[in-house]
Amino acid sequence: MSAQIDIARRGIMLVLSSPSGAGKTTLTRNLLDKETKVALSISVTTRERRSSEIEGVHYYFRTKRQFEQMRDAGELLEWAEVHGNFYGTPREPVEQALVEGRDVLFDIDWQGTRQLLDKMRDDVVTVFVLPPSADELKARLERRAEDSAQVIAQRLQNAVEEISHWREYDYILVNRDLDESFARLRAILTAERLKRVKMLDLEGFVNRLLADLKKLTP
Repeated sequence: MSAQIDIARRGIMLVLSSPSGAGKTTLTRNLLDKETKVALSISVTTRERRSSEIEGVHYYFRTKRQFEQMRDAGELLEWAEVHGNFYGTPREPVEQALVEGRDVLFDIDWQGTRQLLDKMRDDVVTVFVLPPSADELKARLERRAEDSAQVIAQRLQNAVEEISHWREYDYILVNRDLDESFARLRAILTAERLKRVKMLDLEGFVNRLLADLKKLTP
């Protein structure tokens, strides 16, 4: 009897986007806790490193000139300028993870998602997280007690623009219940892992399977 054959697969770039307060951060944290073969994409940034931050764990910290050199050399999968600082996703560690069959999780907005899709569409799976209602989104932002009323109002205004891009995503999660949304997110990941295009040696596996079956046929 033939031994069990493991089919190699290429990793997935799993993108989560949402307006602030919809629950994306909690879903991301839970997925990283439960899925050992999923790693969070680490961005490169030009902002100053805080005392609690570790190079290569929280960010890759680079000068503006170094960032621009990476960008111009095509070493970034996506990038953006936020409040005067640059942020981007280094290409090399992501591609290395995919080759090794590990999945990479991205917590980025619709603009960054578009850039990833332009460069690596076959590897990207996109999920947009929606709040169950406008009132609930406002209530969640207020319960966090992290922002002023002015900041909350700005986040709600930004949500209008962000949510308008929901059609650009592969999957939509309406986050009414966190446990249910998390279960659906894991189901999406499982289904995408099983797709034929992610199995690198599927043809070889099927050929070996057919050969073994023929040996069993009189």
